[in-house]
Amino acid sequence: MMDPTVQRQSDGRRFKRALRTAVGFAVCLWLIKIAEGLSGFDPGRFGNLPGSASGLRGIVLGPLIHGSWSHLISNTAPVVVLGTALLYGYPRSARVVIPAIYFGTGIAVWLFARPSYHIGASGLTFGMMFFVFTIGALRWDRRAIALAMIVFFLYGGMIWGVFPVDPDISFESHLFGAVIGISLAFVCRRWDPPPPERRYSWEDEEPAEDEGSM
Repeated sequence: MMDPTVQRQSDGRRFKRALRTAVGFAVCLWLIKIAEGLSGFDPGRFGNLPGSASGLRGIVLGPLIHGSWSHLISNTAPVVVLGTALLYGYPRSARVVIPAIYFGTGIAVWLFARPSYHIGASGLTFGMMFFVFTIGALRWDRRAIALAMIVFFLYGGMIWGVFPVDPDISFESHLFGAVIGISLAFVCRRWDPPPPERRYSWEDEEPAEDEGSM
């Protein structure tokens, strides 16, 4: 068991690292969009074009490209919140989960999606959301439940994004990201140890002897 003060300090440091990493990725997305606006360069052709040899580069570059400022803005908060939740709650799993969602979604889109350019980080955000929620339901420890409830409360409505409701939105990225996230939750459910039980100072105190005892 860990002393509550030490536990809070450790959790605080881990949360800050997770937040910095997630914010850093979001900043990179904004810098790419700003550079695109200043240069007048259209990076759309670097998106993921299924079945095309040139579209293979979109597996890597597609999630970094956004079609408009509103598209980028809509992805920024989920990238930060969900990325922080995953990195904070499951640091060991995150080393595999984030690359697997990023590249796995891109590969699945290239193989099975409609023949049009697919861009944006939404496949990554869907994968992270479904991973955090599903693994919380599987592990059922205090931290896992809290993170699952937070992401579901904030982004539970994302579930409708896996259906083809808008032809201009890559529902395939959402769907494949969600499937990969759920699958990885089952694979990684025991990779990260549960949070240690808190131990309070009064638990270590010796019980007082009865006044009448000899």
